[in-house]
Amino acid sequence: MPTIRSTALVLFLLLSPALVCPQAAVPIKQSGPPAEQQTQQSGSAGDSATQADAVAQAKLETAARATAPDPTPVGSKKEVEPKKENSEGKQTKRMFGIIPNFAAVSAHTEVPVLSARDKFILASKDSGDYSSFIWSGLQAAQSMALKSYPELHQGAAGYGRYYWRAFADQASGSFFTEAIVPALTHEDPRYYTLGYGGFFHRAGYALSRVVVTRTDSGRNTFNISEIAGNGMEAGLANLYYPPEERSLHNTAVNWATQLEAASLNNLVREFWPDIHRKLLRQK
Repeated sequence: MPTIRSTALVLFLLLSPALVCPQAAVPIKQSGPPAEQQTQQSGSAGDSATQADAVAQAKLETAARATAPDPTPVGSKKEVEPKKENSEGKQTKRMFGIIPNFAAVSAHTEVPVLSARDKFILASKDSGDYSSFIWSGLQAAQSMALKSYPELHQGAAGYGRYYWRAFADQASGSFFTEAIVPALTHEDPRYYTLGYGGFFHRAGYALSRVVVTRTDSGRNTFNISEIAGNGMEAGLANLYYPPEERSLHNTAVNWATQLEAASLNNLVREFWPDIHRKLLRQK
C-alpha cells in the first residue's frame, strides 16, 4: 500500500501542471487592447501555477504525516509495564495494618546488606512492637483457657504468669533467629518475596525458606538461624517454665511449634502483596 500511494502522488505532481496549463491557454474575451489581454493572461497563468505549487506542498505534508510512525503506543506501553511490575510482590511494613512485616523484602528489589547492628535493630523492632504485646496477651489467654500449664493456676495472677512467659517466648525467638545466630553465621534473616509463578510454586518456595536462607553475600545456604535459633528459644524456655514441663519431649514440641509458626508466617508474607493489591484494592 505505501508503494501505491507514493506512485499515485508522483503521477499527481507530474500531471498537475498539464492540467493547469490548458486552462491558462484558453483565450479570455476582453474588450481592451491586446497588450492588456496578454497581461491578464500572464497574471492568470502565474496565479494558477502558484495554486498548483501550494496544492502539491499540502499533498506532500499530508503524505509525510500519514507514513510517519506514531511513537505514542510504544511510549505508553513502556510507561505502564514498569508500574505493573512494581505493584507485584510489593511488601508493606505491616500486614492487615497490625502485624509487623519489617523483615520482608519486596520482589525484584535489591537491598543493602544487614550489619550485625542492623540485625539486632530488626529483632528489637519485631519483639518490641505494640502488636507483640497484644499477641502475647492472646496467646496467654488461650493457654490459660486450655490449662496448658496447670502449675501456673487460673485467675488474674495465673494470667500474669502466662502472659510474661508468652512475651518472653516471642522476644527470645526474635533475637535468636533474627540477630544473635545470624550475626554469628553471617546469614540474612529477612524474607525475600518470590512474587511470580503459580500458587503451589510460590507456596513451596515460602515453606522452603525455613530451611534455606541467604548469606550476607547473597548465596543460598542452610538456614541455621531458623533451625538452631528456635531450638535455642525452646531450650531457654526450660529456665522459666515449671519444672514439670522441662522434659525433652516438651522441648521438642516447643521447637516444632516455633518452626510451624515460621512456616505459616512465610506463607502469609509471600501472598500478602496479592491480598493487599487484589482483595483490599490497594496499590
